[in-house]
Formats: sequence, C-alpha cells, structure tokens
Amino acid sequence: QVQLVESGGGSVQPGGSLRLSCATSGLTLDRDSVVWFRQAPGKEREAVSGIFGLIDSYYSDSVKGRFTISKDNAKKTVYLQMDSLEPEDTAVYYCAASRRFFPVGWDRADHYDYWGQGTQVTVSS
Repeated sequence: QVQLVESGGGSVQPGGSLRLSCATSGLTLDRDSVVWFRQAPGKEREAVSGIFGLIDSYYSDSVKGRFTISKDNAKKTVYLQMDSLEPEDTAVYYCAASRRFFPVGWDRADHYDYWGQGTQVTVSS
C-alpha cells in the first residue's frame, strides 16, 4: 500500500525559503515517479517539479531556478527546497506518485495514482 505524507509547509515572507518533505511508503524511489503539485484558491492544480527513477528531474517554468527537488532513498523521502519565494507561490502543495514514468506529460495530474493530503504554503509580507 502506497502512502504519501507531506510536511514542512508554513508562512514565510517574500524572498524566504521553505523545504517541503514527502515521506513515502510502498514506493521504490529509484524506480518510481514522484511529483510535487500545487493548487492555489480558485486555480487549477499545477505541477511544480518531478523526480523520476535514478536522476531525471523536471521543473515548471514558474519555479525553475528557485526550487530544487531531491530525494533520500534510504529515508524514502522526496524534498522540495523552495527559495526566493513569491506571493504567487502561495498554495496547498501535494506530492503525488506513480509506478510509471512519463517523459511527456509528467505534469498531468491524471497520470498519478497516489496522493498525499497536502501542506499549506503561504508567502506574504
């Protein structure tokens, strides 16, 4: 049984940093895919960053250069380091997983079978 549990959200001022964690069980992180999505009020859920198999990682244009995805296979945890945060980054952040890899369409929410409960990130002065 796959379970995903996010943590690390909170409130931060613009320009600040947060690190989100997605603790997993039931996955093999050097083979399976894990993606961070976010959803702001009144907006559609959007993919932020994904990490696939051994080394592949992807980022949306809106976070490229500011966010970094990584994983610790021993701890079975995927991280999202978020730097230079902006008010537009305010959203509930979810991690999602699949046993498949989507080099095309990695950012489609319907490709992922397993979801966490989400963690709130608020960027405000």
